[in-house]
Amino acid sequence: MIKRTLVFWGLCLLMTLSSTAVLSACSKTENTIDKSCVSSIADKVWAFSQNHPDGFTLDIRTMTAPTKGIAVSYAATQNSHSRNQLDKVVTHALTHDGYVGGWLNSEEGLYYFDSTKLFPETALKEALQFGKDNGQSSVFILSTGTGIPVDGKVAEIVERGTLLVGTTGDYRPLSFREEDGTYWGFGIDMAKEIAGRLGVEIAFVSTSWPTLTADVLTEPQLFDLAIGGITITDARRETMAMSEGYLANGKTILCRASEADRFRSLADIDKSEVSVMVNPGGLNEKFAKENLTHATIIVHPKNEEIPSLIAEGKADVMITEITEAPYYVRTDPRLAAPLQNEPFTHGKIGVLMQQGQEDLLQMVNSIIRQMKADGSLRRLHEKYGLQYE
Repeated sequence: MIKRTLVFWGLCLLMTLSSTAVLSACSKTENTIDKSCVSSIADKVWAFSQNHPDGFTLDIRTMTAPTKGIAVSYAATQNSHSRNQLDKVVTHALTHDGYVGGWLNSEEGLYYFDSTKLFPETALKEALQFGKDNGQSSVFILSTGTGIPVDGKVAEIVERGTLLVGTTGDYRPLSFREEDGTYWGFGIDMAKEIAGRLGVEIAFVSTSWPTLTADVLTEPQLFDLAIGGITITDARRETMAMSEGYLANGKTILCRASEADRFRSLADIDKSEVSVMVNPGGLNEKFAKENLTHATIIVHPKNEEIPSLIAEGKADVMITEITEAPYYVRTDPRLAAPLQNEPFTHGKIGVLMQQGQEDLLQMVNSIIRQMKADGSLRRLHEKYGLQYE
């Protein structure tokens, strides 16, 4: 009791000295908190809630709403609703962490309130465990407005301690696997960013363009998500889930620098004397077969080998993406991308995963939005010389 008395008086002193403090005369007897003090705070929380029906977390020591952290409710104040039960919530918050959360249940027309604990956003595992211990269905990330179920896919990844990422490793500069097994590229950096913001390690799982869909859909799952040059399409969204786009994309070509003036349009490519090389199983092969009815199409099994084969004269043109072509032009002076700024298609690259993992999809989307907002996504584009959205 002495410890709680000291905690309470410390909180009251802080609020009295603060210019935004809501308490001016809090007091506590030996056994009970001053009810008028609690009621005064509860009135202010109630007034605040009327303007924030979609939900809020409030620091009742300063009457300010934190914008970062992971909010998790205490079981002790579960199902407290409306003004007449708010005093109980405030009393609990004063003797614990000093935060109150609330939201309006529009179906019932009732405001629900809870005493809340706020974790750093780097402590997702601890927050999820606290949520489980307190009988909560989810925790709430304030900076992104993201609710994370305590028993969903994200919780599974966090408990495992490792994010499993499927990637082809054949698509410079988005995803490439060196002979020693290390991976690098724009998509690899994106995957590491996602793992870092989840607070887990990362492990890469090899997949391929022909088997990508089957590998995503297989049970038990081979990996949690796939990344690295995967274009968002309606066809993929019919059977799988895709994140918001994080990189602009579009079909273009690579050819020999000495023949750059020869290929200025799709019609220039679609001729019987032109040979076109593509990798199997992906959208490049699909685009070539749908749009090039006169050219000779050669399917080569290894995507990363095709640019060199074009440079050596084994074929005239490679169907590729505006994300891939600049890398090869920079690293091999024999090659050119004459239509880089005039792609045949326009799209975006995203993260691919199984349907039904809504919490993981929401988390990935929130990370992409965060990276756009804090400038880290733009810096990643600049690192690899890629076009920013």
